[in-house]
Amino acid sequence: MKIAVGCDHGGFPLKQVVIESVQAAGHEVIDVGTFSADAVDFPDFTKKVGEKIQNGEAERGILICGSGIGAAIAANKMKGIYASICHDTYSAAQGVRHDAMNVLCLGGRVIGTELVKVLIPAFLNAHYQGNDAGGERFAQRVNKIIAMEERSL
Repeated sequence: MKIAVGCDHGGFPLKQVVIESVQAAGHEVIDVGTFSADAVDFPDFTKKVGEKIQNGEAERGILICGSGIGAAIAANKMKGIYASICHDTYSAAQGVRHDAMNVLCLGGRVIGTELVKVLIPAFLNAHYQGNDAGGERFAQRVNKIIAMEERSL
């Protein structure tokens, strides 16, 4: 898969570990910045990651800001982007499997490098089960989310 990775200055210290973890899992990285620790606004980089997914250049995204919260809130404002902050492997995988999460948000000031190294594979190795046999309940729930999204546009 192609994975878009973006961060603000709060996430910048973890970005290289995220990129290396994506590559170690066998995936290609599209790095949309930021490229230094200079102060920037996370919505700008959230938008870049979201647009890569929306236009089909990337299948999933990873966002890193100071807490992960701002990036998650901003990402979920974009059509077709289903983002969540996850600081445990269960949520990172389960969000994909049951909820079609396509963007993982991380708090650069909250977690360390060793946790990143297990979160990334958990997220990237999971697949959405709503299209699998027996996954009708997941699909029904995700379709309700999509309907909510459509009504709010």
